[in-house]
Amino acid sequence: MTTAPGPAREPDPRRAHDRDPDHDGTSAPDPDDISGSVPVLTDEPAPAAPVRRFWAVRRIPAAVLAALVLGGAGLLLYDVAAVRADRSAMAWRRELADGLATRPLDDTAVVLGAAVAVVLGLWLLVLAATPGLREVLPMRREHADVRAGLDRKAAALALRDRAMEVSGVQSVRVRVGRAKVAAKAVSHFRALDEVRGDVETVLAAGIDELGLARPPALSVRVARPSGKG
Repeated sequence: MTTAPGPAREPDPRRAHDRDPDHDGTSAPDPDDISGSVPVLTDEPAPAAPVRRFWAVRRIPAAVLAALVLGGAGLLLYDVAAVRADRSAMAWRRELADGLATRPLDDTAVVLGAAVAVVLGLWLLVLAATPGLREVLPMRREHADVRAGLDRKAAALALRDRAMEVSGVQSVRVRVGRAKVAAKAVSHFRALDEVRGDVETVLAAGIDELGLARPPALSVRVARPSGKG
């Protein structure tokens, strides 16, 4: 009795691996599995960048100092060159040299000149060590490469408009400083305590919406309009 040969079976790849002497038993990585190569994103916020005050350019003091130094150095160089060319020195340099050689240290002119030089030197040191631009308030930095500032007058105007929306406020004056916001409102109706509370609430929310790096403290005063008589 003979049987017809059946269809050829394909080799099982799993058994082929078992018979492969070079196979080390480790499974090949799945190309569809990319969980190990994708970074895991977290919800932790990035550290806030430090906020510093804006530094003034101070073009006018720098230009004045540069002009004085350049003019004095040029005049002195011209006089030295004239003396080297067998010409007489300028009268101001001869008088200055004679005065420095003959005047005592306690002379009034010497003391006054030294005091002026000390004051100018301290002024220049203060300008070099302080940032200036007191009218610009630094704002919070949402991005490390972006800096923003708000003018104090613009901030005062925005807060004034917010305070004028309070019922009972007739007029209001707002002064914005680096560390404090002072508001003085005039109310022609409603109780003063109620108006003061509403103004404080509105201005506190307005200060928070300004986005300042260092929110200033708030001080509110409410009074009745002065009578005419």
